[in-house]
Amino acid sequence: MESLEDLAVGPCTASPYLRPLRLRYRQNGVSKTWDFMRTHDSVSILIFNTSRQCFVVVKQFRPAVYMSEMAQLCPQDFERNSSENWCPLECRLPASVGVTYELCAGIIDKPELSLEEIACQEVLEECGYEVPLGSLQRITSYRSGVGVAGSKQTLFYVEVTDAMKTGKGGGQPEEGELIEVVEIPLRDWTSFAYDETLPKTMGVMFCFMWFQSNIAPKLPAKPE
Repeated sequence: MESLEDLAVGPCTASPYLRPLRLRYRQNGVSKTWDFMRTHDSVSILIFNTSRQCFVVVKQFRPAVYMSEMAQLCPQDFERNSSENWCPLECRLPASVGVTYELCAGIIDKPELSLEEIACQEVLEECGYEVPLGSLQRITSYRSGVGVAGSKQTLFYVEVTDAMKTGKGGGQPEEGELIEVVEIPLRDWTSFAYDETLPKTMGVMFCFMWFQSNIAPKLPAKPE
């Protein structure tokens, strides 16, 4: 996951995942424009393994995070690499700066499937657990990247056991996914959530806190 080479930056002229647009409008009599990105909505799943009392999250390299760090180190690379050609970049930072901890998640790109069906597929593909459709609990939904994308993400919660593990997870390599499954012991959730040396999404932190308010009080008491 942390072997990175042959970096190059180029224009994004077409993509199945995002589309840059500009909106022109009048608000309270004032003419305005706003640049935004059309992207897919998505689902995320907080997974809790009751057999071992741990959260199951995923860890993967995110190019956008990596390049954000690169922009802080070498802003000149972004200024000069705005042409129509691919421009090679020197690998100045280790790949680890672009690796993040996230909830199991996936984009909503199958209109024939419900959100719950997509969530179940993602849990199996990324984390290796086969979960019944009815075991998913909807937490809430929210808007992310409201200044740029405004896409909607729906959060679910599901409990799994070791017996439900039917695969190794890791995502779909044919789609370019390289995912590592990580277990966070319940007792360590606070230190993990607030450790800034472990880059993570806000969804992870929110769901861990939601769990403490809504699920943790119902867990069986530990034997003395």
